[in-house]
Amino acid sequence: MNQFILQQGRSRELQLFPHIMELGIKKNSSIQLHSLPESVTENTRIYYIIEGKFEWTIQQQQYMLYPGDVALVLPGQKFGSEKGFLEIGSLSWIHINVHKLESGEMIPGKWSSLSESESLTIGKILLLNNSPVLSKLSEAGRILQYIQHEVFNQEIGYCTMVNQLIDELFITITRHLTRQNNSGRDFPKTFLQLEQALRQNLSHQWTVEEMAAMVGMGTTLFNEKVKNYSGFSPINYLINIRISEAIKLLKKPDVSVTDIALDTGFYSSQHFSTTFKKLTGFTPSEFRKNNLPNN
Repeated sequence: MNQFILQQGRSRELQLFPHIMELGIKKNSSIQLHSLPESVTENTRIYYIIEGKFEWTIQQQQYMLYPGDVALVLPGQKFGSEKGFLEIGSLSWIHINVHKLESGEMIPGKWSSLSESESLTIGKILLLNNSPVLSKLSEAGRILQYIQHEVFNQEIGYCTMVNQLIDELFITITRHLTRQNNSGRDFPKTFLQLEQALRQNLSHQWTVEEMAAMVGMGTTLFNEKVKNYSGFSPINYLINIRISEAIKLLKKPDVSVTDIALDTGFYSSQHFSTTFKKLTGFTPSEFRKNNLPNN
C-alpha cells in the first residue's frame, strides 16, 4: 500500500482541485501521542477504514469503526479521539470544502455536476443524518482508490473524472444512509421522521423527488406509500402540513400574514390566502380574527 498525504496549498497534485483540502491513505503501525486530538472541522471529511479498529468521537458521541466502515464528519462538527491518538491500522480519507448557505443548507461547489435539486437534497440528508458512521460500505473505499489513481496518474480528462467520482462518493454515501436509517423500520415511523424534517424547513419548495430521497425510495413507490398511509398525494400532504403550521402562526398576533405565507412555503400571500380558504373555509385574516384572544 502506497502511503501519502496531499494537502491543499502544499501539494501540486491538488492545484486544479481547490475544493479538495486533503487526500490521503495511511498505514499507522505505531501509536503516536496527540496525533488525533478532538477539534472542530471546517470541511466535510470522509474516512474509510481499511484495516484495524478505530474508536473515534464525533459530536460528543463515541463510535467504533471496523474495516469497511465509513465515518462522515460535517463542517462545524467536533471530531477526534478521546484518547488523543490514532490507533494502529490503515485508512484512507478525503476532506472536501463545501458551501453552507445562510439557511443552513449544504451544497457542493461549481465543480460538481449534480443538479441544484440533487445537491440540496443530498445536503439536507447529510445534515439531518444522526448516524455519522456507515457500516460496511466498501464501495466508498473503491471510489476513494479511483480518486487517488486519477489524481496521481493525471491522464486525459482526469479533472472531470475526479469531480465525477466525488459526486459518486456523495451519492453512494447518501443512498447508504437512507437505506441504513430506514432498515427494518416500518413506514409510519419513517413517515413521522419525514414530516418532522419537512416542518423544520417548510419555506423550502420541496419536490416529490426530494421527499422520496429523504426516505430512500423511488418516486413511484413513495407516491404509493404516502397515498396508502395518509390518503393524500405527497404534494397534498405537504400542503396540509403547511396549513397546520400556518394555523399555529396565525394565533400569534405579532407575525404578519405575508411572513406566515413565506415561512410556510407559499409563493405569495395571495397563494396562501386562496389555499387556506379552500381547506379551512376562512381567509387567514378571518381565521386570525376569530381565534385571537378576546375576540
